[in-house]
Order: sequence, then C-alpha cells, then structure tokens
Amino acid sequence: MSKTLLLAILASVVALIAAPDAQSEESKPAMTTEAKALLKPERSGLLPIDGLNYYFAIYGKGEPLLLLHGGLGSTDMFAPILPKFAEHRTVIAVDLQGHGRTALGERAFGLEAMGNDMAAIVKALGYDKVDVMGYSLGGGVALRMAVQHPEAVRRLVMMSTGYAADGFYDEMRPQQAQVSAAAAPFMKDTPMYKSYVAVAPKPEDFPKLLDALGNFMRNDYDFSADVPKLKMPVMLVYGDSDMYKPEHEVKFFQLLGGGLKDAGWMRENLSQNRLAILPNRTHYDVFLAPELAATTLPFLDGQTKVKTWDEMVSE
Repeated sequence: MSKTLLLAILASVVALIAAPDAQSEESKPAMTTEAKALLKPERSGLLPIDGLNYYFAIYGKGEPLLLLHGGLGSTDMFAPILPKFAEHRTVIAVDLQGHGRTALGERAFGLEAMGNDMAAIVKALGYDKVDVMGYSLGGGVALRMAVQHPEAVRRLVMMSTGYAADGFYDEMRPQQAQVSAAAAPFMKDTPMYKSYVAVAPKPEDFPKLLDALGNFMRNDYDFSADVPKLKMPVMLVYGDSDMYKPEHEVKFFQLLGGGLKDAGWMRENLSQNRLAILPNRTHYDVFLAPELAATTLPFLDGQTKVKTWDEMVSE
C-alpha cells in the first residue's frame, strides 16, 4: 500500500489534527493575552477509571461543560476556541482512551465503554450533571454517555457525529476498513503523530492506537433506536462539506423530533433540539471554526427567545 493511499484513508476517517504549532500563520486565530491565560488549566491530573488513567484538565468558571475531542486528537486540538468557552463555562476537557495523555491500556476500545467512563469521570470530579459537547469520535462517546447515563447530561452538543455507520459517504467505508498499524511508519511527519508523541505516556503505542481505531471502524453500528430516547435538549453541528451525507444529518435531526413540521407563527411547534450547518467547513476543520462558540453557547445556556416580526415592527 502506498504512502499516499494510506494518508488518504486516514484523512477520510479521522480529524486531521491542526495543532496550533502545525497551522499556517494565516490560519492561526489571533489570541489575546487574556485568551492565552485561559488556556492554563485551573486543575488537571489523572483519574483511574475502569482500568484506565484518564487525563483531565479544567478551565474557566461557570456551569460545567464536558468537552470531548476527535480521533487521533487530544484536548489540545481545541486550543484556538477553548478560551471563548472558558470565558463562560467551567470546561472539563478529557483525553479519550489511547489519546493525548491517556494511555491506551489493554481494555477494548469502544464508544459504550467510554460513555460509561465519562459519566464516572464527571462523578469523580464532583459534578452531578454537566453539559456535554463532543466532536467526531468524542461526539460518539457523548452520545453513548447521554443514552447510558441521561441523569448526568443536561444538554448535549454533537459536532460532526453520526448515529450509524451508513451515514458516511459510501466510498469511505472500504477505506476505513484498511486503517491499521501499517500506516504508522508513513505518519512520522504528520501533525497527528507529532502531537501524539509530544504528550503520550507511551509514545510507542501509536501503532496499537491505529489498530484499535481500525478495529473499531470496521464494526457496523446503528444507534437509531437509542436517539429518540434522548430527552435532554440536543444540538447537532456539521460543516456544510462534512464527511456525513446531508440526508444522514437531517435524519438524525428528525429522529430527535426536529424538522418534522413547520415551527408555527408563534414557534408553538418548535422542537427543543437544534441543527446547525456551518458554511465553508469540513469535518477536518469545523472544530476550529470561530463561529462555533456563538452557535453553541446560546443553546448550552438555554437561550431560546428571539425577537418576532411583530416585536421588530413595534420597535
């Protein structure tokens, strides 16, 4: 298998991590001194949860928000946007199993188990209920946490997340099936590898992580029966050029009870759930979008009031 094909395969299934030091100067968001200060955690460490030692970092003050990163990433991938959330929230960022500062361990890699782990982490940190926001792989973990532990989740945001394996574009599934440790030697110069070895407790586990991700993605899954069970408010966020089929994104929203009828003149039929499509964004950069905070924070804060046409005319 050629290096080009291997990297194309990986690009189709994981977020190409654009760590701050790997971005071009033009693409780096401007960061103030205050914002940089918010990137220093108030508290961080390791938590022993079901045979793993999960790394967590807590930023800012306010209502708690559990923030979960994408595949082959870590909490660091949110650095460009984390300060905006930390201005308003206590952000609890966690490195998922085998990612960042959390070692892979010997336990099987799966969404259901990590969903249980997140609920245990929240409880261990002293929180009864949190808002949860997950991207890609982290969105899948967030979904399972909300399904399996609804009492721990107040509001849920899933970015670039599907509810079933058939939501990907058809040509991607065979590519996903080929992900394995064989790709590791070709990735030494990529930001995914560089960011991993910079913080991983066992850098030599990178090939094992690729095998774990490959095995995970070769399994079909379909959580459509669980989606309607979610009673907390849910927001779905995608790039307009995401890796999921648009019809899958709409179906996800409909399974949540949204997009089934007109909202009505007085918003009397408006669903509690939301669907956001960010323009000029793909799966691989939607988590860096500056507009992400402005899109999700009002939802997380429970703000639903908007001015009606009558009110604007009256003013």
